[in-house]
Amino acid sequence: MTTPCLPSRLEPSCSTHIGAALSAAGVAALIAALAGCASSVSLDPTTPVAPAPDRAAASAPAVSQAPSAPGDAASSPTPADEPGNEPVAAAVTNGSAAAATLPPTAEPGSVPYAERADVQAWIHDVAQRTELPVTWLQAAFAEARYQPGVARLILPAPAGTPKNWTVYRARFVEPKRVKAGVAFWNDNEAWLKQAQREYGVPPEIIVGLLGVETIYGRDMGRFRILDALVTLGFDFPANAPRDRSAYFRNELEQYYLLCRDIHANPLEINSSYAGALGLPQFMPSSWRKYAVDFDGDGRIDLIHSPADAIGSVAHYLAEFGWTRDMANYYSVRALPPASANLDHLLAPDIVPSFTAAEMQQLGVQLSASGQHHEGLLALVKLENGANAPNYVVGTDNFYTITRYNQSSPYAMAVIELGKAVAQAR
Repeated sequence: MTTPCLPSRLEPSCSTHIGAALSAAGVAALIAALAGCASSVSLDPTTPVAPAPDRAAASAPAVSQAPSAPGDAASSPTPADEPGNEPVAAAVTNGSAAAATLPPTAEPGSVPYAERADVQAWIHDVAQRTELPVTWLQAAFAEARYQPGVARLILPAPAGTPKNWTVYRARFVEPKRVKAGVAFWNDNEAWLKQAQREYGVPPEIIVGLLGVETIYGRDMGRFRILDALVTLGFDFPANAPRDRSAYFRNELEQYYLLCRDIHANPLEINSSYAGALGLPQFMPSSWRKYAVDFDGDGRIDLIHSPADAIGSVAHYLAEFGWTRDMANYYSVRALPPASANLDHLLAPDIVPSFTAAEMQQLGVQLSASGQHHEGLLALVKLENGANAPNYVVGTDNFYTITRYNQSSPYAMAVIELGKAVAQAR
């Protein structure tokens, strides 16, 4: 099937397969081929359908409550290769009142999604609330496929798997990423400086984050996003610790809306196993809420535009509280001799909860610069398997990085990769 290509940077590529523009002609061709019904309905997703009944969508919790993680890499380990990580933080709503369940005797993937009652209920619910055409949604679902690999990767690591910061760090602060980071920084220095001016986020943090996520766009995901989100939205693993299907159904809805926004074919975009997109691995809801047209070309492209990726990462961090010119963390000279004090300090985890004076009163000896920090701090423990853990004292900026991925090793990897790239330049 031949479909019209998107203009300029949103052209198809071998790594991301961005597809055809959803113009009226392009959608008509797509739907005609997939569903055979182009002659009887309007297939432009911008054409209104019947008005929806007055229905309030489920309210979204604070963005920081949504578990987060970056996407996967096709050939090199990234945080998304770790089972149990979740997508970049985004507001969560339940896009459907229908239960995402199969008949008790059916296996996931055994019944085509387009033939399932729960899927059809979801489609009509979304169409009513968003005015996306029912036939367009149904045609895409007709092509959706269950992905057992996605269902496997979303599961957490087996109980008892030790965390090891030293091993984790070595995966990201390594020669290939550092070299790629130097080239990326050199090629995009003007955009990095502009992002710092506008949002206060220094280049090394943006460079570190994009390097950890996708090695600067080299590994943006190998799953078709429609398959990933449908699998997790309607066949979330029954043996998972908790059911997160509502979150992924919402991201699926946001993905369809994103395709409408950027005029993309929903069948031809790749992502991580959890549905994260582009250089910064934004979930669809995060793309729609936080991504910016940083290069001013009239469209937001996180897949082919380093400038848009840089600006969007900086905007995201700024929205979650990044403070200009604040340190990320301070070193620890000595820990409390009393275990009760240490337990008390570690109880809030990565959430800054103590002043520098309170930490010192409880027995933490901070570096000289940390002793004068204004604001709250968190004692962060970085486990090393059977070896002794490392400790740092995180600031509000350290915590802000964890809004991208709720993991202290992730935040440290971002910081240290960025620092290594800066030093290599």
